Amino acid sequence: MGSGAGWPALAILAAYLALFFWGTAETGRVNGRSAWLMGKSKGRDRWAALAFRVAFVCSLAGPLVWSNWPALGDLDPLWRERGGAGRQLVGAFVAALGAMIAFAAQMSMGASWRVGVIGSDAGALVTGGLFRLSRNPTFVGQLVLLAGVALAIPALPTLAAPLLFFAAARAQIPSEEAVLRSIHGQAYDDWAARVPRWFGLRPGE
Repeated sequence: MGSGAGWPALAILAAYLALFFWGTAETGRVNGRSAWLMGKSKGRDRWAALAFRVAFVCSLAGPLVWSNWPALGDLDPLWRERGGAGRQLVGAFVAALGAMIAFAAQMSMGASWRVGVIGSDAGALVTGGLFRLSRNPTFVGQLVLLAGVALAIPALPTLAAPLLFFAAARAQIPSEEAVLRSIHGQAYDDWAARVPRWFGLRPGE
């Protein structure tokens, strides 16, 4: 992997995933029931749940597979021309920024944290902290994290990861919004009217 400067980005991704699963398990312990709802997803949300998993597997495992089986890596034009240490370091910085945003958003949700969508299971509406800037800061942070890994370690799997993740998020977010609107009513509508779905976009989008 060139100078090896890209590997910190992969380490950041692995550390984030460890914290993500720890935080999810801790939320389940506090609530007395699992915060992991992906296994109960149906229809479009079920496909989105699968796409989220595949995106992170591509980002984390892709470079490891290419490194350990050079014959496969040689088939990937991005891997063969992965470039210098400067871009790898920038990618690692972007990945670290994304990981911090995503984990901070997850922690700020507290007992309301859920992974997946079930119509009858949603916590209190969280509108403070990063949720003053985005209705989906965890997704934003995760997308930035995956993009940072792709920048630091260019390869077909790492490039596919943020694209697949974004498609999955676009598919799942409407279901999450419908659940929150059905449970929180006007409070959710007021929040959505002033806070964008992502960052820097108009409220409601």
